[in-house]
Amino acid sequence: MKSPCIAQLVTLAVLVFGGVETASANPIYSFATVDVPGALDAYAQGVNNSGQIVGWFMDPSGREHGFFDMGGNLTTIDVPGAYNTVVYGINNSGQIVGEFQAFGGPYQGFLDTGGSFTTIDVPGAYDTVAFGINNSGQIVGYFDAFGGPPQGFLDTGGSFTTVDVPGALDTVARGINNSGQIVGVFDDTLGRHGFLDTGGSFTTIDVPGFAGETEVFGINDSGQIVGYYPTMGEHGFLDMGGSLTIIDVPGATLTVAYGINDSGQIVGSFLGDGEVSGYLATPATTPEPPSSLTLALCLVALFAIAYRRKGARDGDRPPA
Repeated sequence: MKSPCIAQLVTLAVLVFGGVETASANPIYSFATVDVPGALDAYAQGVNNSGQIVGWFMDPSGREHGFFDMGGNLTTIDVPGAYNTVVYGINNSGQIVGEFQAFGGPYQGFLDTGGSFTTIDVPGAYDTVAFGINNSGQIVGYFDAFGGPPQGFLDTGGSFTTVDVPGALDTVARGINNSGQIVGVFDDTLGRHGFLDTGGSFTTIDVPGFAGETEVFGINDSGQIVGYYPTMGEHGFLDMGGSLTIIDVPGATLTVAYGINDSGQIVGSFLGDGEVSGYLATPATTPEPPSSLTLALCLVALFAIAYRRKGARDGDRPPA
């Protein structure tokens, strides 16, 4: 059996000589299915730091409804008078955003604050979709004017700012964290790319080998980003400062990652057994590095043991 000191030193060696990079680049997840009883398909779209999950599902008649999942207790969300309601995001206060549609009408964004619904419409737009919300109540999404391409927006207390990637054919903003960093997608002549907008400075996000085929959806306060890319199906990914981890639900044909909270929990959807279900992926904990005092004491103890063993070996030698 290893001594506690040896275990501590082994842990440090692993963390220093590649363990951090390996654990960070390839975290291990436990997966739980998020399903709505009786639904044809279910999509888990957002998760907050309390583990509350939101998304939407399709009923047997083909209508769309939002849902709120708190520890397995599901509540349906329908905007009053709407034919379809789709939920995309939730913040730590439980404020929820999404889109709704009256029968045959345009899509409109909404904010749900404790069951009180507020419509979100970008002035002059035909369609407005609200995708993400942070703890300050800032909302991101996209809109399109009559005949125009989709454009991203940032809604700060009812004041709208356009979010457009320079040179893009169109832009869709999908997620925002508490620092105001925005993620989403844009199209150019080469295809679709993810983007990170930090105070108006745009960075393109492309899964290596799949430039023009990258979808980005969510970001947390650590700057971790989730999305998916297609290759022999679809695979979710986690982007940590350019280090990518593939997210695949075991046994699934397709996996998509939509949202991430500050604990690194990821929600999305997967295709298995012919139907789409939601999932919650929870990362396994990684060992923390030992403290400097603990390491110092361990080193002293190990040197003392080594010295005693050397003395014992020297004492066993025959005289010269």
